[in-house]
Amino acid sequence: MKNVLLIASEAVPFIKTGGLADVAGSLPKYFDKTKFDVRVMIPKYTCIPWEYREKMVYKTHFYIDLAWRTQYVGVFELEWNGVTFYFIDNEFYFGGNKPYSWIHEDIEKFAFFSKAALSALPVLGFRPDIIHCNDWQTGLIPVYLKERFSQGEFYQGIKSIMTIHNLKFQGIWDLKKVKDITGLPDEYFTSDKLEAYDDANYLKGGIVYADRVTTVSETYAEEIKTPFYGENLDGLMRARSNVLSGIVNGIDTDLLDPETDTHIPYHFSVDDLSGKAKDKAALQERLGLPVREDVPVIGMVSRLTDQKGFDLVVNELHNILQHDVQIVLLGTGYSDYENSFSWFAHAYPEKMSANITFNLELAQQIYAGCDIFLMPSAFEPCGLSQMMSMRYGTLPVVSEVGGLRDTVEPYNPVTGSGTGFSFGNFSGYWMVQTLEKALDVYENHAEAWKQLQHNAMTRDFSWDTASLAYVDLYKQLV
Repeated sequence: MKNVLLIASEAVPFIKTGGLADVAGSLPKYFDKTKFDVRVMIPKYTCIPWEYREKMVYKTHFYIDLAWRTQYVGVFELEWNGVTFYFIDNEFYFGGNKPYSWIHEDIEKFAFFSKAALSALPVLGFRPDIIHCNDWQTGLIPVYLKERFSQGEFYQGIKSIMTIHNLKFQGIWDLKKVKDITGLPDEYFTSDKLEAYDDANYLKGGIVYADRVTTVSETYAEEIKTPFYGENLDGLMRARSNVLSGIVNGIDTDLLDPETDTHIPYHFSVDDLSGKAKDKAALQERLGLPVREDVPVIGMVSRLTDQKGFDLVVNELHNILQHDVQIVLLGTGYSDYENSFSWFAHAYPEKMSANITFNLELAQQIYAGCDIFLMPSAFEPCGLSQMMSMRYGTLPVVSEVGGLRDTVEPYNPVTGSGTGFSFGNFSGYWMVQTLEKALDVYENHAEAWKQLQHNAMTRDFSWDTASLAYVDLYKQLV
């Protein structure tokens, strides 16, 4: 039996702002429990819904030094879906109505969390063989583990993994202030350790000190070795390439199942798509669009940011709307994009529905009720939406970057193979060309479209597959 502790700043169902939460909350339950005891540790935010907090069981409390401060650490426990979750409690750091705040506050918050997480292990009586860290918020854990904790007998031999979910976010702050906050010696703040461009960088520290480094797709693991995608750390990624690998995320196929999904009005399967047509009509009716079976409905569920390629979408939207299509958007983000999509929805009320919010039920109904899912990201470490859309027979149109390239097989009209449509040149022109290709297949080649839907819906994106790659990684380390 091998013990693994996955540490993250968020995990479903307790707290979620992005795909990291899906990974931390879903991956652990897919390991063989006779061979791996995988547990999870996250902060006990006061914004975690009360329905979960009231079930948490108090385990212990103690105090730690954080540089010159002394801080309270409480530890709570809750078993969920057969997985043990630990919650680090300190309302000074984890109070408020959202998990993250200003970067200077988060820098201290996650220094505390990293040290508290390691300090809690002996009193919990759980000694992990591997600590699996995720993103910059846990970047100090491999650093602290090597700098001071490994000197204790309990911690000797514990290995660490640093998983990068998005290299763009690194936890960067003033060098002197981070020295003061963390209490780490001066020699840890050199260019080969935590220092980067005269600042301190938490993620860099994690990458330098972890025993293995992973990203969330094979293509992204290669991309981040280049200056274009490397976010100023491409040199470090090349230097650590001998311990760097990519593992594509999975999705919870039990939860995301068109045959049982409680969020969609009609159920369907790969063998009987009649319910999908009804979901399409229900979606059109809900959003005030003309209920037409023949018109292709294009869906987008996303944060409205440059990373997601919305500059291409906004620049080309007028041209796209000249086609006989309907477009459904759900998401929030940059105000310029929110305002632009709202304007288009007002100008084209028969063709465009812009929902500037987030609603899980509506998101699932978009995945189920649309024909095409548009996801033209500028970069995409993994992406989950394209896998979710394929699960529901909604064919993605994507840019060939990161996880999109690894998960969407482009349509081959000769063989009939493929699960969607993709473009390699990141430009509005090629996005529209590819979208028009998808529309042509939808409108004029019904049998080919059905075959693509079958291919997409039967592709295995489950965590069962992804977890096997992590099993191999864990076995290599221990």
